[in-house]
Amino acid sequence: MIIVLTACLFLSGSLMFSYWIALLRKKNLRAVGDGNPGAMNLWKSAGYQFGAAGMLLDFLKGYLPLLFIIGSGYSEGMLIVPLALAPIAGHAFSPFLKGKGGKAIAVTFGVWSAITAFEAALAYAIILALLAAAIRWLYRSKQHSAHTDGLQVVFGMLLLYLYLYARAFPAAIQWVWLGNMAILVYTHRSEIRAGLKKVLVRGK
Repeated sequence: MIIVLTACLFLSGSLMFSYWIALLRKKNLRAVGDGNPGAMNLWKSAGYQFGAAGMLLDFLKGYLPLLFIIGSGYSEGMLIVPLALAPIAGHAFSPFLKGKGGKAIAVTFGVWSAITAFEAALAYAIILALLAAAIRWLYRSKQHSAHTDGLQVVFGMLLLYLYLYARAFPAAIQWVWLGNMAILVYTHRSEIRAGLKKVLVRGK
């Protein structure tokens, strides 16, 4: 049963709503910005209404199916780990796009909202907001790059672990965090490489 449920959650996560909405608007998200087939590029190419709709759908595909399974009692103990990671992995490696999915940010919020009753998702949102404020203050009038935003997402997830540890979340939730962190590092690998390159250039 756990294998079937994990497969169903992976399939749910792999539904690329933003990409499909863009196609209906005759837009190819692969040709927009960084080529990410997610809600942010939908926002840029089709407007905030469609972008917000894409974000909501990506959130819900991680939240609703997982919440239903949790309520059904199939996620006890370590079983939550594959179930929670499946929608995130589905979005990041969508078979509908030949394994090349999106950044998996909105679906990450959906998953954490389901497994912690919104607590960790809210903590992550606050962390990202504080990081964004700090970046704006550091850059002030200067325009910061998209690479900075990607690094912010990954670093924010790293900081989220401190919150989970301080709140004494069970080991299973911490394993979900580890898997989620690994996926976000992969989906933001270009931003991480660019950030490390800048650090190395400045260090010379």
